[in-house]
Amino acid sequence: MPKSPHEGEILTIKQVAEYLKVTERTIYRLAAVKKIPAFKVGGTWRFSRADIDNWIRQQSLVDQEDDSTSSAKGGR
Repeated sequence: MPKSPHEGEILTIKQVAEYLKVTERTIYRLAAVKKIPAFKVGGTWRFSRADIDNWIRQQSLVDQEDDSTSSAKGGR
C-alpha cells in the first residue's frame, strides 16, 4: 500500500519538465547522460516520482555541501 498519493507514480518527460520548471529538452539531456533517474519503456523515457523527489533532495544536499566548502575556503 503506497505511503503517499504520489508513491509509485510514473511521470513522462513533459510532466517532469513541468514539475522541475525546466524545458523538456533539458530533461532529455539529463536523462540521456544519466544525471537524473530515468528509464525507458518502449523507447520512451519515464520517471518515478519518488526517484525524482529523492534526486531533488540529493541535489539540495550537494548544493549545501558546495556552499559550506566554498565558505570554508573563503569563497562567496
